[in-house]
Amino acid sequence: MEQKEKAFIVGIQRRGQSRFDMEASLSELRRLLDTAGITVTGSLYQVVSSPHPRTFVGKGKVEELRAQRLHEPFDTLVIDDELTPAQNRNLEKILGIKVLDRTMVILNIFAQRAQSKEGQLQIELAQLEYMGPRLRGLWQHFGQQTGGIGTRGPGETQLEVDRRRLREKIAHIRQQLKDVRKHRAVQRFKRMSLSIPLISLVGYTNAGKSTLLRSLTHANVLVEDKLFSTLDPTVRRLKLPSGRQVLLADTVGFIRRLPHSLVQAFKATFEEISHSTMLVHLIDMNDPEAHQQVETVENVLSELELDQKPRMLVLNQKEEGNGHFAHPDAVKISALNGDGFGVFLSAIDNLLRSGFQKTSLLLPHDRGDILPVLYRVGTVEKVSYLAGGIQIECELPKKYVEKYREFHLN
Repeated sequence: MEQKEKAFIVGIQRRGQSRFDMEASLSELRRLLDTAGITVTGSLYQVVSSPHPRTFVGKGKVEELRAQRLHEPFDTLVIDDELTPAQNRNLEKILGIKVLDRTMVILNIFAQRAQSKEGQLQIELAQLEYMGPRLRGLWQHFGQQTGGIGTRGPGETQLEVDRRRLREKIAHIRQQLKDVRKHRAVQRFKRMSLSIPLISLVGYTNAGKSTLLRSLTHANVLVEDKLFSTLDPTVRRLKLPSGRQVLLADTVGFIRRLPHSLVQAFKATFEEISHSTMLVHLIDMNDPEAHQQVETVENVLSELELDQKPRMLVLNQKEEGNGHFAHPDAVKISALNGDGFGVFLSAIDNLLRSGFQKTSLLLPHDRGDILPVLYRVGTVEKVSYLAGGIQIECELPKKYVEKYREFHLN
């Protein structure tokens, strides 16, 4: 059996930051490392105004880490923040082990779990853009060790070569992503031409979105008690109590301090959310950090300029016991056993119907092709087949009321 990599994690509590927030971030990093298959042997933190420019934590903590490694060996030091190239290099040199920061851990997990071509390209692009600024530090260090003759030392020459290759690779991936996105845009246009509302599930990672999608639509999606078990969006059809059909999309979960580079890299994935009719914000009400997680999701939606989308708060009871989060307008469900699904689906129906208009239509018998469209985009309450045509009592979005005005019954 392959032995798991062992890691020791380090964080800082900045002046003004609550200890609870710092500890919650370290706890999340533990879960990230567990998702990556790494065992955490211990952790420490330091209260500081700002990170030490050379080693992130102070000299005393670095010595404490050196002693800790002798007491209980670990293979990797993981910093719960983003390191500068110099900080990373200095810590590796002093401790003689691999040093990772929070961003690299997340990138590695995403690289392991992305399944679609687009997801894999997005991750590779984010990794390369993350490496770019770190090339200078790497080759400056090399140049200082080897020296140089004239104005261009060997390190600088190698740096220019690596920079050029990196730029070429990034440009190539961006072009590939453009091609993939064109294909996705065609698929999206076909969906939109059917006028089926798209509802996106959003929420903190591991809130139960994939479980909910599978329970509602019997979709074959991965369900794991791991962070980021879903990276690539999954879209499935769902029939509401009114008979109306919608599309339900599962999306990548959010976390605290999601690196800005990843938010940018995954904007294509979040395009599913941007084209949604409404959002369902799923919250794990049993999680003691639920309030902070809700705030995180709202912040990311704001950064993606999606915070104006109509949305519904849904509390998912993942386990027995009292919840840590409540909201007067939220719907309570159990994604695992289906409790509350009737109320939840009816609430979606009602939200989608806001802005609908009640109308009566009389379709000629040779225009029966319109009836399936009415079922798809609205709520059909009664259909009567008469000698003079097909009489329909329904509620429709205003644009469809106008579209079929010639068939209105006064």
